[in-house]
Amino acid sequence: MMNSYASFDDAGVAIAGARAGADVVRTMYGQRLTRIDKGAGDFATAADVEAEKTILGVIRAARPDDAVLGEEGGQHGAADAVRQWLVDPLCGTLNYAVGNMLVAVNVALRNGAAAVADPFSGEVFFTDGETAWVRHDGSDAQLVPTSATRLVDVNLDPPFPSAPGFRAVDLLARTEFVERFRPRVVSTTLALAWVAAGKRAAYVTDGGDLSGSVHFAAGIAVCRAAGCVVTGIDGAPIGPDGRGLVVAADAETHALLMPMMRSRS
Repeated sequence: MMNSYASFDDAGVAIAGARAGADVVRTMYGQRLTRIDKGAGDFATAADVEAEKTILGVIRAARPDDAVLGEEGGQHGAADAVRQWLVDPLCGTLNYAVGNMLVAVNVALRNGAAAVADPFSGEVFFTDGETAWVRHDGSDAQLVPTSATRLVDVNLDPPFPSAPGFRAVDLLARTEFVERFRPRVVSTTLALAWVAAGKRAAYVTDGGDLSGSVHFAAGIAVCRAAGCVVTGIDGAPIGPDGRGLVVAADAETHALLMPMMRSRS
């Protein structure tokens, strides 16, 4: 059965991997899971590890010569390989560990196809690198971002590399922000896919270069393919010198948010 993956295109591999990982995450939900300490308050669970193993099995069966960078297992194959998959098997581990279903499974081919699976809604947001879709209950619908909700997800997790010039929490105290938007905090990159799907107007997080992050790569790819505006918190392109991430449903929302990225001091 696993050999059938070899006939899939890259988007199909990303979808199959994300769905397989999501199946593991959903099956293990609610169990008393072993925690693996990663330091600085971060940890993984047995579900993270098992989901990543399952995703790796799909990728290895489909693309045995490709490299993989996994959140839990690290690098498999050459780090400078032309084709490298980025895998975050359970984004929102703390949510999951305390019985909160807001999590995502992220699988992305660097600079190519990607998929973000919601284990509990059954939705899979994906792109072939050109267009973006959501698959649910056996049917696909093209993703259409919109700022109509005015909901903006803000990542408040440490570290805060841009402080004191920028702290996401300060954004929530800005009068001009609360007059135009309504903040949300879901603590998972599922929120990126929600921007592409029109469930959120924007997403904001601090950080460095997130373009090659196992946490963000799939969501960024889906958002770009859907037509979202994707930059750093300074408005510059994301990449080696990038600073954090602002993903907006449209140019107007992005333009409204950018002045609010500046320091309040």
